[in-house]
Amino acid sequence: MPIDWDKLRVFHAVAEAGSFTHAGETLNLSQSAVSRQIQALEEALTVPLFHRHARGLILTEQGETLNRTVREVFAKLAMTEALLTESRERPAGRIKVTTTTGFGSAWLAPRLRRMIDLHPEISVTLLLDDSDLDLAMREADVAIRMHPPRQPDLIQRHIATFGWKVCGSPAYLKAAGIPQRVEDLDAHRLIVYGDYRPPIDNINWLAEAGRRAGTPRRAAIEINSLPGMMEAVRSGLGLAALPDYISTDIDDLVQVLPGVKAPRIEAYFVYPEEMRHSKRVSVFRDFLMAELAAVGQ
Repeated sequence: MPIDWDKLRVFHAVAEAGSFTHAGETLNLSQSAVSRQIQALEEALTVPLFHRHARGLILTEQGETLNRTVREVFAKLAMTEALLTESRERPAGRIKVTTTTGFGSAWLAPRLRRMIDLHPEISVTLLLDDSDLDLAMREADVAIRMHPPRQPDLIQRHIATFGWKVCGSPAYLKAAGIPQRVEDLDAHRLIVYGDYRPPIDNINWLAEAGRRAGTPRRAAIEINSLPGMMEAVRSGLGLAALPDYISTDIDDLVQVLPGVKAPRIEAYFVYPEEMRHSKRVSVFRDFLMAELAAVGQ
């Protein structure tokens, strides 16, 4: 007996939402209608798909197996639909772009007006996330990553190399003094990125600069957001290393240790193989390369 597509759609919504009520709100169906669909699917497959408990629903092992396949199928369908509906004459439709919070908010977002002016029939969804969204599962169409892509089977293009600026507020530097050598950082409060999955390789290099390997300086504060780190610097809390692509946002800060040896940030434009012939991807890539060229990248 073939599986009903509508029941699979309901099953996927319930699996993602974790409850009949929330899935019903997404699907515009009543809780009882959603429950009946799931019950009918379980009877058709002769296996339980969910464990029911007071706090919600948990997928059974069989449910996990089915949901992995259903997620992939619906992701591929969404990607195919987007490609089929794209205009043959000119690029049109929505493109979902993901990148880090720092690059997206400080560098990319202020430039998107030019993209829309050039291609008014394209709409952009900008997803700012310091973790890597899954392009193969259609969480986004394209990504701008500040490290070599770790996900296999993606098309990647190196687009830029960025540096760092070590910055402090005028008030903080007046009180704490301006470091002249990297070793002087031992006497300063440092603001570093705090997360187990940082968006940039070697993001906390400043804590180890001029120190023996394995003996980093203790940070005054850890923040899992580069814009958050920038605001902490601005408040006078201490010093931080900030990527130079946010340089226009730190004009009110003072750069110190301009000659310090720092790792480079390698930026990549990444997208799935299925999007290779998408006009939206092509024009967004061309726009990105033109903007980077304009600032000397």
